[in-house]
Parts: sequence; C-alpha cells; structure tokens
Amino acid sequence: MKTLSAVAFLLLVSIGVSLSLPAITSGGQNNRSSNRPRPLPPRNSNGPRKVDEPTGPITCPGLSDCKVAKKDLPVDLPVAFPGPDGMTLHGHLFVPGVRTLAELDALSKAPRNRVSDPNASAAGTGGLRSLGHIFPSMIYNHGSTLNPDGEPTLAKLYVDSGYIFFAPDRHGQGTSKDAGPYHVTEQQKLDKRDSGYGKAVVALHEKYNRDVIAAVEWFKKQPYVDPNRILMTGLSFGGIQTVMAAEKDPGIRAYIPFAPAAMSWGLPALDRKLKNIVTNVRAPMFIIQATGDYSLGPVEELGQKLAEKGDPSKWRSKLYPQFGCTNDQAHRRFAQECDGIAIWSHDVLEFIDQILKSPG
Repeated sequence: MKTLSAVAFLLLVSIGVSLSLPAITSGGQNNRSSNRPRPLPPRNSNGPRKVDEPTGPITCPGLSDCKVAKKDLPVDLPVAFPGPDGMTLHGHLFVPGVRTLAELDALSKAPRNRVSDPNASAAGTGGLRSLGHIFPSMIYNHGSTLNPDGEPTLAKLYVDSGYIFFAPDRHGQGTSKDAGPYHVTEQQKLDKRDSGYGKAVVALHEKYNRDVIAAVEWFKKQPYVDPNRILMTGLSFGGIQTVMAAEKDPGIRAYIPFAPAAMSWGLPALDRKLKNIVTNVRAPMFIIQATGDYSLGPVEELGQKLAEKGDPSKWRSKLYPQFGCTNDQAHRRFAQECDGIAIWSHDVLEFIDQILKSPG
C-alpha cells in the first residue's frame, strides 16, 4: 500500500509540473512559440490606420537595426511647380552634391552640358562640383499618407548612385496640402454600394495622376536634368500612379512600381485598368513586392501580364521572400527603409543601368 501511495504521489507531482510548464515558459525567451511571426493583420484600405507592430522577442525575417544618420542623408530642397487647373504644387528635390537652394540656383544657370568626371571643375562655379552636370533622375510617387516627407532614406540610394531624386507631393498631401482636397477624403465620399463605385475610384486616380504628369513635364525642363534618362518609381497608391503614368507615355525610360494597389486589390474596375495598362505598356517596367504584403495580386497578376510580353530584360516582376511580421512591414518598410532597400537595391540599380545603356 505504501508503494502504491508513493506512485500515486509521484504521478500527481508529474501532472502538476507538466501543467505549470506553459505558465513558466510563456514569457521566457526560450519558448519556441515566442519566435513565431504573429498572424498578419487583415487587409486594410487606404488612409490612416494603426500599424500592428510585433512586440516581445520576435524574429521577423529581413528586419535589421540598420539606421541612416541624418548627417548622411541628402538635403531636401523644396521646389514648386505648376499643376493642373492653375494649382501650384510642391515637392522634394535631392541633387548629388547640392546642399542649398543657392547652389541649386547656380546649377540651374550653369551651362547645360554633360560632364563625365564628377570631380571636374567648371569656370565660375565657385567650386561646386555638380555645376555643369545634367543628371539621370528618379521620380518618386508617394503613397496615401497625408504627410509624405520625400523619403530621404530612399533618396539616399539614388543620390549616392548619381541620380537626382524628385518626390512631388500631389494636391491635398504634404507640401501641396493647400492646393486641393486629400484623395482619401474624396474616396471616402464615394458610396461603395453604388454599382459605379469602382469606376469612380479609377476616375479619382486619374484625377490625381494629372499632378504626376504635371510634375514630369516641369521636371524635364530643368537645366540640370537629362530628359532622356528619367525613371519613375512609387509605392502603393504611388505604385498605381506610376503604372497610370506609364499609360500616358510622358517620356519616362522605365517604371518601377512597388506593390501597386496591394491594399485595394480585388476592386474589379481598378484591377482591370492596371492589367490593361501593363499589357499595353511600351516602356520597360519592373514590378516588385515582398511576401507578407496585404495582397500579392499585383506581383502575381500584373507580373504575369509583363511575363507574357516576352522580354524579361524590359518587362519583369519579382516577389521577394517574407519580409517582417506584419503586412505593413512587408508593404512600406520593405520599399522605403534601409533594411528593405538593402534587399532589392542591387536588382533595381542593375535593371536601371541596363535600360539606360540600351537605345532610348
């Protein structure tokens, strides 16, 4: 009987310990489940939102502690340009070697000639290395955020590679906030129950795309810009704007949209519009997304349309591996922050270099 009692006691202790283990390890760093990515939040719509950031000791694929010191960022030079319907629009200009508006003004007045040596001096330039240059350029279309900042971290990639980076603000946003209504507010006025909702959304995109084309036309005329070597990129809503600009064919050499319409994919009228543009686009295009984004429809379906064109040197798409633990990290951070940029920058710069070396 004593033996049976001892066995019973040991069994009870064993059961108690096993039941208590989860409570002991659930907050510990050695618990395997704590390193699993949290479930991705549901698809969201354009506009302000609470970002579901992971907390605790979670390892998120691709994320790093990379930081770009402010002193290493290129200088944001504010510019204004004429928009549609008499608007005055504004934007952010980043130019290699230029750190003040006075230097930009001097560059604007310098002889419009190509200098192959970036260290070459020009008479009467006051020692400004950039004078006498005309640069290849990247135009960036921001997303739906109310206050875009020109993305200086992204600008650094291109400026360090010898490109001007121009980020115009569409009306209702950022430095163009007072030029007209915010597109998110305008879209919220539309009735989703209306059978014409999708067409109205497309029309709204077209309305704001007029700002993009106005920015291109102004930018091409600047004396420091090589009008034959201008490229365009953009994220999310800005990715849509990038694709729509390609339909107008304003003389851009290549388009690199990141996750165009990933947050609104599944709206038939908009999907059809983008597919039709990509099917018929003449300029080179490279569509990019990371696994974990809100929807992979853009890279999968638009990418298929590009693949069907048959020349991967001109038309391509790429889906990168899982990035981050949330949709927003795979969407925004991948496209705009230094840890995401480190993953895709080589592919993009190589694509651009190939395009600019080919006959225009």
